[in-house]
Parts: sequence; structure tokens; C-alpha cells
Amino acid sequence: MATQVLFIRHGETDWNRIKRIQGHIDIPLATSGVDQAQRLAERFAREAKEGARLDAIYSSDLMRAQQTAQPFADVLGLPLNLKEGLRERNYGAFQGHDSDEIALRFPDEYAQWQTRDPGFSPPEGESQRVFYHRVLHAIEPIVAAHPDQRIACVAHGGVLDCVYRFANGLTLEAPRSYPLLNTSVNVVEFENGRAKVLSWADVVHLDGQSEDDSFKKAPEAGR
Repeated sequence: MATQVLFIRHGETDWNRIKRIQGHIDIPLATSGVDQAQRLAERFAREAKEGARLDAIYSSDLMRAQQTAQPFADVLGLPLNLKEGLRERNYGAFQGHDSDEIALRFPDEYAQWQTRDPGFSPPEGESQRVFYHRVLHAIEPIVAAHPDQRIACVAHGGVLDCVYRFANGLTLEAPRSYPLLNTSVNVVEFENGRAKVLSWADVVHLDGQSEDDSFKKAPEAGR
């Protein structure tokens, strides 16, 4: 039986605006992100009245994801299930810096990062390969617990990137050509160990306007 998962990126933070890597640093939503989360909750409330159901809501345990998920969990009367495995990639020593600062502080590591080597780990951080498998291992039991149901997972740009690559058979080295938008609804169907993207980057609740998860000069997003 298929499980439909709505993967949702957290709302905007102040660090998103200035392209500073957050990773595991627990940054709250900006005022704009709080507004985005409220508009997302209003969307889910409208859809519920029209008959659309959500059977469960999961979230990364980082504050920016929780603050995005809690408003629509409240309006739907569903508990919020926190999962550490849905956290953003741990960027280690890169966290708290933008790309210019990283290039100055860690020139050798920055050069390696630019190669898109999935085995490269920032100092004290995760490689893209380790992160990818961590995300998939976190999602697998969530999907298994909800056969023939429709659930939501609120997470981060990097998590959405992993899901999209898995569903479309993209390598970790391949450049990203798809958007990862704040509070976007991205629908993926899982069945028999496979995944299929049904819709992507839906921000109709924001009148179609949302910032992409991009990071200047770097091969991966700032998240």
C-alpha cells in the first residue's frame, strides 16, 4: 500500500536571508517565517474543510521546523512527532558562516566543498553521503508506520533535496536544478521501497512567492 508524504521546508529565518549556514544551529523563524507558517496553517485548515485528511505530522526537532509545523498541527488537532533524524545536515565548523567567511577561514576545505565530492565532510560535520543515508533511514520507519495514509514531514532544504534525489534516481554529485522553497508543500508517494514525486514546490498559500534554498558561491544550499 502506498503512503503519501507531504514534505515541507521550514519557514524563513533571518539567516536564510543573509545566506548563512544554519545546519544544526537552532535558529528560530524570522517574523516573515512566522507569517508563512500561519498562512500554511490556514491552507491546511481550508483543505481539511474540503475533505483532505492528514493522518500524522512529523517534524525535525530543530526550532525552525517545529515553529512551522505546530500551527497546522494545532488547527488539525494532531500531535507533533519530533524526529532528530529529520534534522538538516550537520555542517560542523561551516555553521554560522556564509561562503565568503568559509573561504577565508577554511580555504582548503572550501575548495574541496566546491568539487561536490559527496564524501567530503566539513570539519566536525557530516558528508553529503552520510547525511543522505541518515535522512532515508529516518524516513523509512515513518513511511512504514502509515500504510495507505497521508502524512506531513516538516524539515529542511537539505532533507527535501535528499528526498528528491532518491525519488528521481539522481546522484549526489549532480547539480540541483529544482527549487527548495520556504514552507513549500512537496508531495511524494512511497510504495514498495520506491518513491515518486507527485508535485513539487507548491507555495500557493504564499501567493506563489517564496525564497529558494540557495547559498552564494557554494555547491550546496545554506538551508
